[in-house]
Amino acid sequence: MSHAPRLDRARTRMETVGVDVLLLSVGADLPYLTGYEAMPLERLTMLVLPRDGEATLVVPELEAPRVVPEPDAFTIRPWSETEDPIAIVAALAGRPGRVAIGDRTWARFVLALQEALPGATFGPGRDVVGALRLRKDAAEVLALRAAAHAVDAVAAEMRTRPFAGRTELDVHRELVDRMLEHGHQRPNFAIVASGPNGASPHHDPAARVIGDGDVVLCDFGGTMAGYCSDITRMFVVGEPTAEIADAYAVLQLAQEEAFLAATVGTPCEAVDAAARSVIADAGFGPNFMHRTGHGIGVEEHEDPYIVAGNATPLEPGFAFSIEPGIYLRGRFGLRLEDIVVAAESGPDRLNCASRDLAVVG
Repeated sequence: MSHAPRLDRARTRMETVGVDVLLLSVGADLPYLTGYEAMPLERLTMLVLPRDGEATLVVPELEAPRVVPEPDAFTIRPWSETEDPIAIVAALAGRPGRVAIGDRTWARFVLALQEALPGATFGPGRDVVGALRLRKDAAEVLALRAAAHAVDAVAAEMRTRPFAGRTELDVHRELVDRMLEHGHQRPNFAIVASGPNGASPHHDPAARVIGDGDVVLCDFGGTMAGYCSDITRMFVVGEPTAEIADAYAVLQLAQEEAFLAATVGTPCEAVDAAARSVIADAGFGPNFMHRTGHGIGVEEHEDPYIVAGNATPLEPGFAFSIEPGIYLRGRFGLRLEDIVVAAESGPDRLNCASRDLAVVG
């Protein structure tokens, strides 16, 4: 695809918010606008996008072969080891009054650019690019759906796999391998939390051996064709106890109520409240300590965030997770997660894998 239309949209947004030049280094904004993902090096890579001029990708000479040229979108300016990339960027930027700089640009480069552009006021790049990435177009939704279906397939396969007697790390490695087998270019994470470890929402898989009666939380996702997947499914070794089954039924209802609430025009915080009220009414309110969801796209976590205090109304093309949880310290943890896109016709759930508590051996 040509990135020229996205760069034109960025210029239009710059006009709206009064930005003279956009400077993007490492992070997801750069590949979103150019298709090139910079390595996080001490050598500066930076897209220089003047509001009224041509876009230039300033890149270390040894990294230039990794850039796919797009003459209709931007020119490539390789710099050698004896050149000063800050001076090159400053010359291309001209004399801007207001600069929007990428949110993940290293501080050493931000400080150097502030010194090189003393007359400029610096602000966050998300003021420009965030608004573009927030609303996914049809092609982006297709990419997200394909990534979601790939991890759906992994989740379905895991329902037939043995868990008992294996370590969390072993299951983690299997999830990683299966994501790659199903078309992901890279795994971003694969949480495997068994028994009491499940009460830690971001548990690092460890050497704990999964045993009979353990509830196992598997939260995994990766990047496929530039867009991210993220899914959480629950497994139990042997038939669940009544306590576990009842708590999971509450969780399923909470997720469904949040899904049904995720209509165009509904504030993000109302979707969070829909899930939270079900869990609180069942007596588990204090055991749900995180937001209900996060946006997803070229990054696994991005706007919009489905959380109390975010009154942003959902718009068509907003993509986000719905993932309520119930965590009982020292005992077990439960979470259920799908990716949803807000659409005029109603919430569009991208994940299709069974949401039942899977009984495994």
